[in-house]
Amino acid sequence: MALLHVPLKDNEYDIVIERGLLKNVGLAAKAVLKRGAKVLIVTDTNVGEFYEGTVKSSLASEGIESITFVLDPGESSKSLKTLEKIYSFAFNNGFTRGDAILALGGGVVGDVAGFAAATIFRGIDYIQVPTSLLAQVDSSVGGKVAVNTEFGKNLVGAFYQPKNVLIDPNTLKTLSPYYFIDGIAEVIKYGCIKSSMLFDMLSSKYDQVNGLLENIIEQCCAMKAEIVIADEKDIGERMILNFGHTIGHALEKAYGNKGLSHGCGVFIGMCIMAKYGEKIKITEKGTAERIIGCGEKYGLNGFCATDNISVIANAIMLDKKADSKEINIVLLENIGNAIITKVNKKEFINDIAELLI
Repeated sequence: MALLHVPLKDNEYDIVIERGLLKNVGLAAKAVLKRGAKVLIVTDTNVGEFYEGTVKSSLASEGIESITFVLDPGESSKSLKTLEKIYSFAFNNGFTRGDAILALGGGVVGDVAGFAAATIFRGIDYIQVPTSLLAQVDSSVGGKVAVNTEFGKNLVGAFYQPKNVLIDPNTLKTLSPYYFIDGIAEVIKYGCIKSSMLFDMLSSKYDQVNGLLENIIEQCCAMKAEIVIADEKDIGERMILNFGHTIGHALEKAYGNKGLSHGCGVFIGMCIMAKYGEKIKITEKGTAERIIGCGEKYGLNGFCATDNISVIANAIMLDKKADSKEINIVLLENIGNAIITKVNKKEFINDIAELLI
């Protein structure tokens, strides 16, 4: 078992990583939730089929009443419409300010459930129980919760920390290969921005990665916790976690949030930003080639075709890291070292357009 503590000013919590932890969710919830709290489990149809029963039984064994709201899987559920359904379900089931939400699923479930918790009664307790690799290494930690709108990803959201994060690597056994690769993209990101040792391990031991998962998850969570402790509200160092995301989110929008997963979009964004950094002589030459080579070992493709640069440009112009004329971007000096710099948005769009092939 690995235990990481996140001592934030207004809410400290633990990240627990342990195989079989799902059976002990009730005990962990009882330790952090208000006495007598009822729990709304938010999950999707895919995850619920495998794990809802285990979680409900564990909660019941500790005397915790629970009800379940089930989403359709996929990015389309990360919406204001879904939030309204969750609100109605909670109110119709007599929820009060003393009750709580438990997010059981991947990044979409975690974001929607977390944002619902942040806004019902101006904030109730919630617990993250991530079941995808991407959620376990990244999105479940740090308190960023949000939904998408027609204008782009995560433009409506909040910073709202969970009471704890409970990670059971055994849930990855039921994850499809496609979404496992999706999570590997975020793991590669952590190697790129903060740990050349992790990156080298991913590159050299790609055929052993399943046996290294607990260590990989712990490393990524520890790095994210360290960054979040230093910059909870994403105004400084935390921005390095956005490496590849500006382009990645734009590509997801260009694809209509279909056919291109978040992790794959971010990986393409990392490759393009590394090439851009090399072009303007900030990034060490050959870095993009190393990232592409690492990703290809896991089945990630470094580039995609799109003829809709206007959609990408519009998404960048609306990026939440931007002001009216400039945008903060994350570049690598080399593998393991990221920097934040500000560039003119229009010039940036023109420069990266030729890299989108």
